[in-house]
Amino acid sequence: MTTQETIKKAVDYAKENNIKNIVVATTTGGNLTYLEDEKDLHIVGVTNAYDQGQNQMREEVRKHFEEAGMDIVTAGHALSGAERCFSTYFGGYGPTEIVANTLRMFSQGVKVCVEVSTMALDAGKIPYQEKIVAIAGSGRGADTVVLLTPSYTKSILDTKVHKIIEMPE
Repeated sequence: MTTQETIKKAVDYAKENNIKNIVVATTTGGNLTYLEDEKDLHIVGVTNAYDQGQNQMREEVRKHFEEAGMDIVTAGHALSGAERCFSTYFGGYGPTEIVANTLRMFSQGVKVCVEVSTMALDAGKIPYQEKIVAIAGSGRGADTVVLLTPSYTKSILDTKVHKIIEMPE
């Protein structure tokens, strides 16, 4: 399934099931281009944190999507963040990275759907305790769609994955 087909499936599911919020993983903004005409849905694009003074989503791209009515969140990864610093420095894995690797047993996209939804909730861009549709992938593009009720990073184990709508084999 192509990125465009995956995103269409997510939008169709959201509309058919009265889901108002879609959270999309996007590094440079590419996945958001397929959602520019979706004015009846609240779209939140989530990109990764600044790295060494750089942001992979250019400022003019961010501004374009914000002017189109989308929210953009740039934050540290909820399922690694500061913990990766310690595991890299001292060796081994911490509990948050174990959660991430457990979600990867389904797919990288499922892990990212949970992660970006948590990041969007932490940023105050989606309502608490409300089902949302999340879109993510493995590398570039989108291949995974999940219906979930995210929780905040501090209570991430309260996140409820209701349905995997699309996932690669």
